[in-house]
Amino acid sequence: MANDRSALCYRRELTVRYASDVLVVGGGPAGMAAALAAARQGASVRLVESHSCLGGMGTAGMVPAFMQFTDGVNFLAGGVGQQVLEALRAAGGSVPAEGMGIRAEVLKRVYDNLLVDAGVPFTLHTQLVDVVAEQGRVHEAICAGKSGMFAIRAKVFVDCTGDGDLAAFAGATYEKGDADGNMMPGTLCSLWAGIDWPKVRASGLGTGNKRIEDAFKDGVFTLEDRHLPGIWRVGETLGGGNIGHTFDVDGTDEESLTRALQWGRKSLMEYERYYKQYLKGFEAMELVSTGSLLGVRETRRIIGDYILNVNDFNPSSTSEDEIGRYAYPIDIHVARPDKESYDAFCKEFTSMRLGKGESYGIPYRILTPKGLDNVLVAGRCVSTDRSMQASIRVMPGCYITGQAAGVAAAMAAQAETSTRRLDIGDLQARLKAMGAYLPSFEAVDHSPE
Repeated sequence: MANDRSALCYRRELTVRYASDVLVVGGGPAGMAAALAAARQGASVRLVESHSCLGGMGTAGMVPAFMQFTDGVNFLAGGVGQQVLEALRAAGGSVPAEGMGIRAEVLKRVYDNLLVDAGVPFTLHTQLVDVVAEQGRVHEAICAGKSGMFAIRAKVFVDCTGDGDLAAFAGATYEKGDADGNMMPGTLCSLWAGIDWPKVRASGLGTGNKRIEDAFKDGVFTLEDRHLPGIWRVGETLGGGNIGHTFDVDGTDEESLTRALQWGRKSLMEYERYYKQYLKGFEAMELVSTGSLLGVRETRRIIGDYILNVNDFNPSSTSEDEIGRYAYPIDIHVARPDKESYDAFCKEFTSMRLGKGESYGIPYRILTPKGLDNVLVAGRCVSTDRSMQASIRVMPGCYITGQAAGVAAAMAAQAETSTRRLDIGDLQARLKAMGAYLPSFEAVDHSPE
């Protein structure tokens, strides 16, 4: 019967297949950083990833470029983030002349190699489906793979799912979207061949919306979506497209995701017409592939011991438990496909940004979900308001929070204590030794009296 909502009680005995000090759930940039950081602190670590590769949005999602690693002066994602970037460049995984463009296939191998070299066991096609928890502690993660369902036991769990799945399953409170629950639109990123990049540069028309109004007048698009980030060069004739939006999508609802993926694939035919007919250098472009993951910008924001908020978006923002700093602008994509929404986006995106050499502080407390003693969150589901989530959600920000969560998880597991009872000075010292950017830590004398 379609849409049968009747209840079913289902019970079975599961094998505890693995046990480790730290379990990292999710192998995107936050999960990669967390697993590597925890392993480098001497903890036994396991990572599980639901998809067919590590990297999340930068690989399976085909997001074509990194947002900023620096504040224009200082490298903010020091440590694991810097190692990933250097390894990618050394392997030819970015196009130097085009800034931060990503060759997804190379990044997949970089991530594989980093985990294998660090001795971190991981499995792909492994989906978290539930947790066993009581009195604020998670004991096991329930997973499903091709071999069936099984449990993984750990002392500390790091939720790097992006959607805060593990924390939410364990009972953590969270917020989603704006006051009405509306979330940013997603994007189905894409890979295109046959682009004449010298001609694109010479034309002065760019890769975005300079002629979008002409296309609207000619009826090219179903939706009047003026927010068009564009196409990044990722090869000699290849371009990675961050083009189009899937509105009204909820990344925690599989039916919503299905509709969004269908629309994303369909809408790219309209963008192909736009690029071929209205911009220069794209006349022979061909669609190679779309991402196997939808680019989801926001879902759950887990409520932690502190909520990083828009008042913290300033260069004087710091805290005693600072674990990093970041500087990407507040980037809340258009709410609706209309001019009013686009004008509001432009006003915020151009005004809510920091100056050269400026950054804001990231407290450890945004990684500790309220009510949970052995769970940390990292990546785009950390404890923020909506404005700050729109800044910290990008890949370099995920490296920063993931690295800190991994070190903290190892410390808590090895000391067999709560994630809230760590020596913050010790955590900061370990992060600093890994390469984290912590200028406030440098200003404090941590030597014994």
